[in-house]
Amino acid sequence: MKPDNTALTPIDIRQQLQQQREQLQQQFAQGDAIGVLLAERSHQIDTLLQQLWQQHQVPPCQTALIAVGGYGRGELHPHSDIDLLVLTTEQCEQATEEAIGTLLTTLWDSKLDVGHSVRSVEQTFEQACGDVTIATNLLESRFLCGDIALYQQLQQRLASADFWPISEFYLAKRDEQRSRHAKSSGFDLEPNIKACPGGLRDIQTITWVAMRHFNASCMADLVSHGFLAREELEELNTCRNFLWRLRFALHSAAGRPEDRLLFDHQPKVAQLLGYTQGTQLPVEQMMKRYYRTIRAVRELNQMLLQLFKGEMLPHLANRDDPVNLDQDFCRMGRYIAVRHEGVFEQPDKILTLFSHCARNAEIEVVAAPTLRLLRNARRRQKQPLSERPECRSQFMAILRHANGIKALSLMHRHGILGTYLKAWQQIVGQMQFDLFHAYTVDEHTHRLLQFIDRFADPAHKEIFPLGSVLIDQLPKKGLLVLAAIFHDIAKGRGGDHSELGAVDTLQFCQLHNLNDHDGRLVAWLVQNHLLMSVTAQRRDINDPEVIQTFAEAVSDTTRLSYLYCLTVADICATNDNLWNSWKGSLLRQLYQSTRGMLLNGLEKPVDTRARIREHQNKALYQLSKLGFVEADVTPLWHRFSADYFLRFSPLQVCNHTQALLERKDEQPLVTMAEHESSAGTELFVYCRDRPGLFATVMAVLDGKNVIVHDAQIFTSKDGYALDSFVILEQDGSRVVHPSRINSIRNSLTRMLLSPTPAKVRQRPLPRRMRQFKVRTQVNFLPGKRKQGSMVEIITLDSPGLLARIGQVVDQCRFTIHSAKITTVGEKAEDLFMLANDDGLPLTPDQQNQFRDSLTQALTTD
Repeated sequence: MKPDNTALTPIDIRQQLQQQREQLQQQFAQGDAIGVLLAERSHQIDTLLQQLWQQHQVPPCQTALIAVGGYGRGELHPHSDIDLLVLTTEQCEQATEEAIGTLLTTLWDSKLDVGHSVRSVEQTFEQACGDVTIATNLLESRFLCGDIALYQQLQQRLASADFWPISEFYLAKRDEQRSRHAKSSGFDLEPNIKACPGGLRDIQTITWVAMRHFNASCMADLVSHGFLAREELEELNTCRNFLWRLRFALHSAAGRPEDRLLFDHQPKVAQLLGYTQGTQLPVEQMMKRYYRTIRAVRELNQMLLQLFKGEMLPHLANRDDPVNLDQDFCRMGRYIAVRHEGVFEQPDKILTLFSHCARNAEIEVVAAPTLRLLRNARRRQKQPLSERPECRSQFMAILRHANGIKALSLMHRHGILGTYLKAWQQIVGQMQFDLFHAYTVDEHTHRLLQFIDRFADPAHKEIFPLGSVLIDQLPKKGLLVLAAIFHDIAKGRGGDHSELGAVDTLQFCQLHNLNDHDGRLVAWLVQNHLLMSVTAQRRDINDPEVIQTFAEAVSDTTRLSYLYCLTVADICATNDNLWNSWKGSLLRQLYQSTRGMLLNGLEKPVDTRARIREHQNKALYQLSKLGFVEADVTPLWHRFSADYFLRFSPLQVCNHTQALLERKDEQPLVTMAEHESSAGTELFVYCRDRPGLFATVMAVLDGKNVIVHDAQIFTSKDGYALDSFVILEQDGSRVVHPSRINSIRNSLTRMLLSPTPAKVRQRPLPRRMRQFKVRTQVNFLPGKRKQGSMVEIITLDSPGLLARIGQVVDQCRFTIHSAKITTVGEKAEDLFMLANDDGLPLTPDQQNQFRDSLTQALTTD
């Protein structure tokens, strides 16, 4: 710090602030108490402002500098905003205004993030009366320098009876919190650690309400007022300190004000917090602690605000007369409450509470005093509740009840699922550092249960047409619910979570006296919960061999129905953007094809010749209604391979044939029409075959920013390409706008007429992708196909990927017969059928050649 008589320049201030930040970061790394560091940072700014106030000769009377907001609380993170209020008299002299202006200019030139207002006492009071945010900032104000009498006048005005009566203040802060919660989820992949549900703002909301009602200066005062138990205060402080350290490290990693825990910063933040590599990644360990923290804050926030409501707004508190449910519990409107405080001395009464929640549709919330007792009972449990026979019978009753999922949801919210199942406790807060899994494992499973509930809701029948039928046909819905609970319960342990989860499931079923048939069914569902989604999205389900293999694994229609419901709910619960009508159509097609094969008997092989004749006859019938006769069609069809009629439906064959027969010139033909599934747009390309055709089409589609989900590549006997692609917009919808369709068709036609192949547009990786490293894997899958080799390509989903894969195929002089394109977060998991220039499967040497060439090309990129 310079001597008081030496003027500080903006350069001096920037250097001084940087030195102070570096010193604080060293203390942070050494483990100094976070509260001390934040107070120290605040004190440093206090000293700087007081020195600048003198340096700029702001008149010592009739003007006061006040710290408000977080700075007023004395909680400044490395790059937090510095919120200031400059109090003046009603008639502020010009010299005073100029001095204040030069002071603020100096602060801005010093690169400090300063938020300020210059108002008189009366103006400040009027503004605060109309804006609860301003009023809240003033509750935490601190005098810094200047005329303290002005500050005292403001404090007197704020203490008046007409300034935000507690009932109005409470309702305003409650509504403010509800609005904030509606905008984000605490379980986002990149959460806002300040504003999200369970974040720092929720802790501050409790403090603000307490300050306004009790004139409390801190959370500890609530203990003396009987609104907070000592252990609850310790829990809140522990949560707050962790979130503070997280935010401090985030500011340090970002080098700027930042409250969103972006993927860009998460690895660095985890490192600054001292997490090291173990069974789980450092980021995953850090985020697990974070998610558990916000869950605890949300529960405490809910409980305390409900208690405050009863104290501060008795006229708005629950006015419903108690309806006794039994000798221990009653219902008051939508709340369930205990009838005496000793209820949970018997652990099975914990399950009884949630049994009532399942049986009474009106119950939605646990009353705050009951929640406090429940939390205390939860902490007292030294062994899982599932080890108690009386608890097991009640849990199974909840599982089997029609409204059991609602009760399970409440059990999840209040930590009772983890108290009942030890394995569940291990997945609470467990995240996966990728772009595919948008939620922690426990929250994903909770959402999966809710989607199962939606299958039976008529309002969701259009979204889940098959699921809404099957859910009512399942012999025992509770078995599906149980499979949902266990499907991911072994994640984070290392090893195959499906295999480990199946073992846990069998142990649970034996402990809970399920019969062998039901136990084996649930364990099979857990072990195979990914089978249907993988088959539908990453295998060619038009191939009878694929259906045969899947049907053999499923073995009966009952398992198929259970697996379908579990699969759809699992996909929907993984990521808000994952489910779309295309995926729905694939799963329905796989379900119907497999069900047909199971009903006909697995021992009956598929007659491919009969299927080809069936497709041709149906297509010919449709063409006849359009005015075509067999003599028009036969010469064209003689040019096509038998495999073409096997892979395409009669409707597609009809549409392709009509377009080709109506073609008026030898120009490339590009058509776009609604796919027969109504879930995507089919792009059909017909032109003379040439090297690089697939790569050219992919380059154009990449440039148009569409998603390719499926490709069927055929070459006629006389050398013409008949290529079909299923494409979607980025949001998963069909390509339907006429101008969009024309733009894609025209661009493709121009490139197909051009003698040079299209260039792949060079685009940088999206920001969210840059932190992820995906090792390229090229795996050739076993099979008996004579027409080609199936190769699975797993790599980073980078812009232009399909075009680059096509270029490597051409360089190796291979041919693509079909492709299934699947994106799993940051990963592409694509399946191609490749043939060599003899039209045969790739030899081992050719497989190695392709693997090496593609790995090198994608690694170079």
